[in-house]
Amino acid sequence: MQIKRITKEQAWELRHTVMWPEKEFDYIKLPGDDNALHYGLFNENELVSAVSLFVQDEEAQFRKFATLSNRQNRGYGSRLLEFVLNEAQRQGVKRIYCNARTIKAPFYEKFGLTRTDVVFAKGGKDYVVMERIF
Repeated sequence: MQIKRITKEQAWELRHTVMWPEKEFDYIKLPGDDNALHYGLFNENELVSAVSLFVQDEEAQFRKFATLSNRQNRGYGSRLLEFVLNEAQRQGVKRIYCNARTIKAPFYEKFGLTRTDVVFAKGGKDYVVMERIF
């Protein structure tokens, strides 16, 4: 298992496959992807999990965290998230946050993220902003 920087195109491919396969490919692209740090976890040379980190000054947001459906619940996403949290802290980030699907909030809580009061719905799913202060 290896975690390393990946290209935005690699992140896009995994995002599309996992998150929105029914949408047009351009739907998964984000403003700022050109400047984001994209990380991937590989198992036997297969990209299994990816996340994009958007750093601005002392804050960072991780977005579009995705793991292949047939590889979920094996710890791949946990390892990648732990890596990205440590990397953000190493870069001097004081606060990291994400827009978590409400049903996934307990997963993020295991990594020290806490729920904020900011909640919203998008695309028929409920979200909560979660954060961790370093």
